[in-house]
Amino acid sequence: MAEPQDLKNIVEAALLAAGGPLSLDTLQSLFSEDELPEKKRLREILNELSRDYEGRGIEVREVASGWRIQVVEAVSPWVSRLWSERPARYSRALMETIALIAYRQPITRGEIEDIRGVSVSSNIVKTLLEREWIRVLGQRDVPGKPSLYGTTREFLDYFNLRSLDELPTLAEIRDLDEINRSLELEDPDKAAEETKTENADVAADRQDVVSAEEEHAPSDIDQREGADPEVEAAHPSEPEPVDSVEVTAANEPAGSGREPGNA
Repeated sequence: MAEPQDLKNIVEAALLAAGGPLSLDTLQSLFSEDELPEKKRLREILNELSRDYEGRGIEVREVASGWRIQVVEAVSPWVSRLWSERPARYSRALMETIALIAYRQPITRGEIEDIRGVSVSSNIVKTLLEREWIRVLGQRDVPGKPSLYGTTREFLDYFNLRSLDELPTLAEIRDLDEINRSLELEDPDKAAEETKTENADVAADRQDVVSAEEEHAPSDIDQREGADPEVEAAHPSEPEPVDSVEVTAANEPAGSGREPGNA
């Protein structure tokens, strides 16, 4: 079989245009039968490209799904500014969950909760499934048939891993609190508890203020008792009018037939 003269350039262009990892099988599918390169030859080409990119802003990297051209980590803070969307930030609870799945797979949600000591939010599992970092491998043969979770190739690709064997050993993992500080991860459970406590404190403060205002507010009786006597003397209250009619002889009409003094 005649190998294309521009094999190296073809492979490089394919990796650049693909926008994702390409497996050796996919690369072979680009060529006709009479010019089909062997996988060994393709690996040699890929290794040559990897050496060509050393010390530059991009690199050829092998991950679980194949080979890809990507930005080197050293310059990613500047390149990421090309996109207005901020990179996703993941909570400590999510990172602990995916770490347990990666190291203990297959594993159920209940087993993750037993290890972490807290419940696993449904949003965490949903996020991991939507990002295709985990998948359902089956169900454990126990009452309830809980789902068994495991990681995917997309998970390995995201973390630049070719296989789970490249995960750091447990002895190499630093304390999770230190990782949390270095990555500035937030624990949603802790944040929710702090928000709840803060709201309760605010409500208590408001109640104290209302109680204090009611305690110091003068009542109607206090206002009357505190009236100035000199002011009351200067403005005595007027007596209430009495509706009365006095009938006398002088008030009787003329020609009544009565003499004065006679009843």
